[in-house]
Amino acid sequence: MKTFDAVRAVDGLDLTVEPAQVVALLGPNGAGKTTTVEMCEGFVRPDSGTVRVLGLDPVADAGAVRARIGVMLQGGGAYPGSRAGEMLDLVAAYSADPLDPDWLLRSLGLEDSRRTPYRRLSGGQQQRLSLACALVGRPELVFLDEPTAGLDAQARLLVWELIDALRRDGVSVLLTTHLMDEAEELADRLVIIDHGSIVASGTPAEVTSRGAEGQLRLTAPAGLDTEPLARTLPDGFRVAESGPGTYLVEGPIDPKVVASVASWCADLDALISDIRVDQRSLEDVFLELTGRELRG
Repeated sequence: MKTFDAVRAVDGLDLTVEPAQVVALLGPNGAGKTTTVEMCEGFVRPDSGTVRVLGLDPVADAGAVRARIGVMLQGGGAYPGSRAGEMLDLVAAYSADPLDPDWLLRSLGLEDSRRTPYRRLSGGQQQRLSLACALVGRPELVFLDEPTAGLDAQARLLVWELIDALRRDGVSVLLTTHLMDEAEELADRLVIIDHGSIVASGTPAEVTSRGAEGQLRLTAPAGLDTEPLARTLPDGFRVAESGPGTYLVEGPIDPKVVASVASWCADLDALISDIRVDQRSLEDVFLELTGRELRG
Protein backbone atom coordinates (compact mmCIF):
# COMPACT_ATOMS: atom_id res chain seq x y z
CA MET A 1 0.00 0.00 0.00
CA LYS A 2 1.15 3.55 -0.71
CA THR A 3 -0.59 6.75 0.36
CA PHE A 4 0.22 10.33 -0.61
CA ASP A 5 -1.41 12.77 1.81
CA ALA A 6 -5.05 11.60 1.87
CA VAL A 7 -4.88 9.77 -1.45
CA ARG A 8 -4.31 6.00 -1.44
CA ALA A 9 -2.38 5.54 -4.67
CA VAL A 10 -1.88 1.78 -4.30
CA ASP A 11 -4.27 -0.29 -2.21
CA GLY A 12 -3.75 -4.01 -1.68
CA LEU A 13 -2.44 -4.64 -5.16
CA ASP A 14 -1.04 -8.16 -5.71
CA LEU A 15 1.10 -8.32 -8.87
CA THR A 16 3.32 -11.14 -10.11
CA VAL A 17 5.41 -11.30 -13.28
CA GLU A 18 6.65 -14.77 -14.18
CA PRO A 19 9.93 -15.49 -16.01
CA ALA A 20 9.78 -14.90 -19.78
CA GLN A 21 6.36 -13.27 -19.45
CA VAL A 22 5.09 -9.91 -20.70
CA VAL A 23 2.58 -8.29 -18.36
CA ALA A 24 0.75 -5.14 -19.44
CA LEU A 25 -0.38 -2.83 -16.64
CA LEU A 26 -3.40 -0.80 -17.76
CA GLY A 27 -5.39 1.90 -16.05
CA PRO A 28 -6.65 5.48 -16.45
CA ASN A 29 -4.57 8.45 -15.38
CA GLY A 30 -4.17 8.46 -11.61
CA ALA A 31 -5.01 4.76 -11.24
CA GLY A 32 -1.70 3.96 -9.53
CA LYS A 33 0.30 2.49 -12.41
CA THR A 34 3.35 4.73 -12.06
CA THR A 35 3.48 4.40 -8.27
CA THR A 36 3.24 0.62 -8.55
CA VAL A 37 6.10 0.45 -11.04
CA GLU A 38 8.23 2.92 -9.06
CA MET A 39 7.86 0.77 -5.94
CA CYS A 40 9.01 -2.26 -7.95
CA GLU A 41 11.98 -0.27 -9.26
CA GLY A 42 12.94 0.82 -5.75
CA PHE A 43 12.35 4.53 -6.31
CA VAL A 44 9.37 4.65 -3.92
CA ARG A 45 9.13 2.87 -0.58
CA PRO A 46 5.74 1.25 0.17
CA ASP A 47 3.95 2.24 3.38
CA SER A 48 3.00 -1.39 4.01
CA GLY A 49 3.11 -4.72 2.25
CA THR A 50 6.00 -6.56 0.59
CA VAL A 51 7.70 -5.90 -2.72
CA ARG A 52 10.16 -8.43 -4.10
CA VAL A 53 11.96 -8.12 -7.41
CA LEU A 54 13.98 -11.16 -8.48
CA GLY A 55 13.67 -12.30 -4.87
CA LEU A 56 15.19 -9.08 -3.49
CA ASP A 57 13.89 -5.98 -1.71
CA PRO A 58 14.22 -3.21 -4.35
CA VAL A 59 14.85 -0.59 -1.64
CA ALA A 60 17.12 -2.43 0.82
CA ASP A 61 18.93 -4.28 -1.99
CA ALA A 62 18.81 -1.44 -4.51
CA GLY A 63 22.28 -2.00 -5.93
CA ALA A 64 21.80 -5.72 -6.51
CA VAL A 65 18.34 -5.21 -8.02
CA ARG A 66 19.32 -2.42 -10.40
CA ALA A 67 22.22 -4.48 -11.72
CA ARG A 68 19.69 -7.05 -12.94
CA ILE A 69 16.83 -4.90 -14.24
CA GLY A 70 16.31 -2.40 -17.04
CA VAL A 71 14.18 0.71 -16.66
CA MET A 72 12.74 2.73 -19.52
CA LEU A 73 11.36 6.03 -18.31
CA GLN A 74 8.82 7.88 -20.45
CA GLY A 75 10.61 11.16 -19.73
CA GLY A 76 13.81 9.75 -21.18
CA GLY A 77 16.07 9.98 -18.12
CA ALA A 78 19.11 11.08 -20.17
CA TYR A 79 21.39 14.02 -19.53
CA PRO A 80 20.13 16.78 -21.89
CA GLY A 81 23.64 17.82 -22.94
CA SER A 82 24.96 14.33 -23.63
CA ARG A 83 25.19 12.88 -27.11
CA ALA A 84 23.11 9.79 -27.85
CA GLY A 85 26.12 7.50 -28.17
CA GLU A 86 27.76 8.93 -25.06
CA MET A 87 24.64 8.32 -23.00
CA LEU A 88 24.36 4.72 -24.09
CA ASP A 89 28.08 4.11 -23.55
CA LEU A 90 27.77 5.52 -20.03
CA VAL A 91 24.88 3.21 -19.14
CA ALA A 92 26.71 0.24 -20.68
CA ALA A 93 29.76 1.00 -18.53
CA TYR A 94 27.73 0.22 -15.39
CA SER A 95 27.10 -3.35 -16.57
CA ALA A 96 29.47 -6.29 -16.20
CA ASP A 97 28.44 -7.80 -19.55
CA PRO A 98 26.64 -5.20 -21.67
CA LEU A 99 25.34 -5.56 -25.17
CA ASP A 100 27.37 -3.86 -27.86
CA PRO A 101 26.15 -0.22 -27.83
CA ASP A 102 26.91 0.21 -31.53
CA TRP A 103 24.83 -2.85 -32.41
CA LEU A 104 21.97 -1.58 -30.26
CA LEU A 105 22.07 1.87 -31.88
CA ARG A 106 21.95 0.24 -35.32
CA SER A 107 19.10 -2.05 -34.29
CA LEU A 108 17.02 0.89 -33.09
CA GLY A 109 17.75 3.11 -36.08
CA LEU A 110 19.94 5.52 -34.10
CA GLU A 111 23.30 4.90 -35.78
CA ASP A 112 23.25 8.25 -37.59
CA SER A 113 22.29 10.03 -34.35
CA ARG A 114 25.23 8.78 -32.27
CA ARG A 115 26.80 12.27 -32.06
CA THR A 116 23.52 14.18 -31.79
CA PRO A 117 22.89 15.86 -28.41
CA TYR A 118 19.97 14.31 -26.58
CA ARG A 119 17.99 17.57 -26.50
CA ARG A 120 18.18 17.76 -30.32
CA LEU A 121 16.80 14.28 -30.87
CA SER A 122 13.18 13.99 -31.94
CA GLY A 123 10.67 12.65 -29.43
CA GLY A 124 10.68 9.27 -31.14
CA GLN A 125 14.48 9.12 -31.15
CA GLN A 126 14.56 9.98 -27.45
CA GLN A 127 12.11 7.14 -26.80
CA ARG A 128 14.29 4.68 -28.72
CA LEU A 129 17.41 5.82 -26.90
CA SER A 130 15.63 5.35 -23.58
CA LEU A 131 14.74 1.81 -24.64
CA ALA A 132 18.35 1.17 -25.64
CA CYS A 133 19.52 2.33 -22.21
CA ALA A 134 17.04 -0.07 -20.57
CA LEU A 135 18.29 -3.04 -22.61
CA VAL A 136 22.04 -2.51 -22.90
CA GLY A 137 22.82 -4.15 -19.55
CA ARG A 138 21.24 -7.52 -20.51
CA PRO A 139 18.52 -7.28 -17.81
CA GLU A 140 16.52 -10.21 -16.47
CA LEU A 141 13.49 -7.97 -15.93
CA VAL A 142 12.57 -4.82 -17.86
CA PHE A 143 10.17 -2.06 -16.86
CA LEU A 144 8.81 -0.19 -19.88
CA ASP A 145 6.74 2.95 -19.35
CA GLU A 146 4.72 3.77 -22.48
CA PRO A 147 7.46 2.31 -24.71
CA THR A 148 5.90 3.40 -28.03
CA ALA A 149 4.61 6.85 -27.04
CA GLY A 150 5.39 9.30 -29.82
CA LEU A 151 6.75 6.68 -32.21
CA ASP A 152 5.79 6.35 -35.86
CA ALA A 153 4.37 3.11 -37.23
CA GLN A 154 7.74 1.69 -38.29
CA ALA A 155 9.43 2.41 -34.96
CA ARG A 156 6.43 1.10 -33.05
CA LEU A 157 6.62 -2.22 -34.93
CA LEU A 158 10.34 -2.41 -34.21
CA VAL A 159 9.74 -1.98 -30.47
CA TRP A 160 7.04 -4.68 -30.57
CA GLU A 161 9.52 -7.05 -32.22
CA LEU A 162 12.17 -6.26 -29.60
CA ILE A 163 9.75 -6.95 -26.76
CA ASP A 164 8.82 -10.27 -28.33
CA ALA A 165 12.53 -11.09 -28.70
CA LEU A 166 13.09 -10.30 -25.01
CA ARG A 167 10.37 -12.77 -24.05
CA ARG A 168 11.91 -15.47 -26.28
CA ASP A 169 15.26 -14.85 -24.58
CA GLY A 170 13.69 -15.46 -21.15
CA VAL A 171 13.44 -11.82 -20.07
CA SER A 172 10.40 -10.73 -18.05
CA VAL A 173 8.70 -7.49 -19.08
CA LEU A 174 6.32 -5.23 -17.17
CA LEU A 175 4.97 -2.50 -19.41
CA THR A 176 2.46 0.28 -19.01
CA THR A 177 0.54 1.49 -22.03
CA HIS A 178 -2.60 3.37 -22.98
CA LEU A 179 -2.78 1.55 -26.32
CA MET A 180 -5.26 -1.31 -26.13
CA ASP A 181 -4.06 -2.95 -29.36
CA GLU A 182 -0.50 -2.86 -28.07
CA ALA A 183 -1.52 -4.57 -24.82
CA GLU A 184 -3.46 -7.29 -26.67
CA GLU A 185 -0.66 -7.86 -29.17
CA LEU A 186 2.25 -8.04 -26.70
CA ALA A 187 0.98 -9.21 -23.34
CA ASP A 188 0.74 -12.75 -22.02
CA ARG A 189 -1.28 -11.30 -19.14
CA LEU A 190 -3.23 -8.08 -18.63
CA VAL A 191 -3.68 -6.34 -15.30
CA ILE A 192 -6.21 -3.48 -15.20
CA ILE A 193 -6.04 -1.29 -12.11
CA ASP A 194 -8.17 1.59 -10.89
CA HIS A 195 -7.95 3.61 -7.69
CA GLY A 196 -4.88 1.60 -6.71
CA SER A 197 -6.51 -1.85 -6.90
CA ILE A 198 -6.76 -4.58 -9.51
CA VAL A 199 -10.17 -4.67 -11.18
CA ALA A 200 -9.39 -7.37 -13.77
CA SER A 201 -6.52 -9.65 -14.72
CA GLY A 202 -5.87 -12.62 -16.96
CA THR A 203 -4.86 -13.41 -20.51
CA PRO A 204 -6.23 -11.06 -23.18
CA ALA A 205 -8.76 -13.74 -24.19
CA GLU A 206 -9.89 -14.24 -20.60
CA VAL A 207 -10.31 -10.53 -19.91
CA THR A 208 -12.27 -9.82 -23.09
CA SER A 209 -14.55 -12.86 -22.78
CA ARG A 210 -15.82 -12.21 -19.23
CA GLY A 211 -19.41 -11.02 -19.26
CA ALA A 212 -19.67 -11.54 -23.02
CA GLU A 213 -21.28 -14.97 -23.01
CA GLY A 214 -24.14 -15.19 -25.49
CA GLN A 215 -23.04 -12.11 -27.40
CA LEU A 216 -21.99 -11.50 -30.98
CA ARG A 217 -20.39 -8.16 -31.84
CA LEU A 218 -19.66 -6.94 -35.31
CA THR A 219 -18.31 -3.83 -36.94
CA ALA A 220 -19.94 -2.62 -40.15
CA PRO A 221 -21.09 0.69 -41.66
CA ALA A 222 -23.03 2.82 -39.20
CA GLY A 223 -26.78 3.27 -39.34
CA LEU A 224 -27.82 -0.12 -40.73
CA ASP A 225 -31.48 -1.09 -40.25
CA THR A 226 -31.43 -3.85 -37.61
CA GLU A 227 -35.13 -4.73 -37.89
CA PRO A 228 -34.72 -7.24 -40.75
CA LEU A 229 -32.08 -9.10 -38.75
CA ALA A 230 -34.21 -9.10 -35.58
CA ARG A 231 -37.12 -10.64 -37.53
CA THR A 232 -34.99 -13.56 -38.79
CA LEU A 233 -33.66 -14.49 -35.34
CA PRO A 234 -35.55 -16.68 -32.83
CA ASP A 235 -37.62 -15.12 -30.06
CA GLY A 236 -35.62 -13.75 -27.17
CA PHE A 237 -32.75 -12.34 -29.22
CA ARG A 238 -31.84 -8.66 -28.93
CA VAL A 239 -30.20 -6.68 -31.74
CA ALA A 240 -28.94 -3.14 -31.32
CA GLU A 241 -26.38 -0.71 -32.68
CA SER A 242 -24.44 -0.15 -29.45
CA GLY A 243 -22.26 2.54 -31.00
CA PRO A 244 -21.72 4.03 -34.44
CA GLY A 245 -20.90 1.06 -36.66
CA THR A 246 -20.84 -1.42 -33.74
CA TYR A 247 -23.70 -3.93 -33.53
CA LEU A 248 -24.56 -6.28 -30.67
CA VAL A 249 -26.59 -9.48 -31.01
CA GLU A 250 -27.53 -11.11 -27.69
CA GLY A 251 -28.85 -14.67 -27.37
CA PRO A 252 -27.59 -18.26 -27.81
CA ILE A 253 -25.02 -17.85 -30.58
CA ASP A 254 -24.64 -20.78 -32.97
CA PRO A 255 -23.55 -21.14 -36.63
CA LYS A 256 -27.07 -20.39 -37.89
CA VAL A 257 -27.11 -17.06 -36.04
CA VAL A 258 -23.71 -16.13 -37.49
CA ALA A 259 -24.98 -17.05 -40.96
CA SER A 260 -28.10 -14.89 -40.44
CA VAL A 261 -25.93 -11.92 -39.48
CA ALA A 262 -23.75 -12.40 -42.55
CA SER A 263 -26.82 -12.66 -44.82
CA TRP A 264 -28.32 -9.52 -43.29
CA CYS A 265 -25.17 -7.55 -44.10
CA ALA A 266 -24.97 -9.04 -47.58
CA ASP A 267 -28.57 -8.02 -48.30
CA LEU A 268 -27.67 -4.45 -47.31
CA ASP A 269 -24.42 -4.57 -49.32
CA ALA A 270 -22.60 -3.82 -46.06
CA LEU A 271 -19.11 -5.19 -45.46
CA ILE A 272 -18.35 -6.67 -42.02
CA SER A 273 -14.90 -5.49 -40.94
CA ASP A 274 -14.83 -7.35 -37.61
CA ILE A 275 -16.91 -10.01 -35.86
CA ARG A 276 -16.47 -11.48 -32.38
CA VAL A 277 -18.43 -14.20 -30.61
CA ASP A 278 -18.49 -14.27 -26.79
CA GLN A 279 -15.78 -11.62 -26.74
CA ARG A 280 -15.68 -7.88 -26.28
CA SER A 281 -12.97 -5.46 -27.33
CA LEU A 282 -10.40 -4.68 -24.67
CA GLU A 283 -11.42 -1.03 -24.90
CA ASP A 284 -15.03 -1.95 -24.08
CA VAL A 285 -13.89 -3.90 -21.01
CA PHE A 286 -11.51 -1.15 -19.94
CA LEU A 287 -14.18 1.57 -20.13
CA GLU A 288 -16.76 -0.59 -18.38
CA LEU A 289 -14.41 -1.20 -15.46
CA THR A 290 -12.83 2.25 -15.13
CA GLY A 291 -15.58 4.56 -16.44
CA ARG A 292 -15.76 6.96 -19.33
CA GLU A 293 -15.08 10.23 -17.53
CA LEU A 294 -11.91 12.11 -18.47
CA ARG A 295 -9.27 12.18 -15.73
CA GLY A 296 -6.39 14.53 -15.21
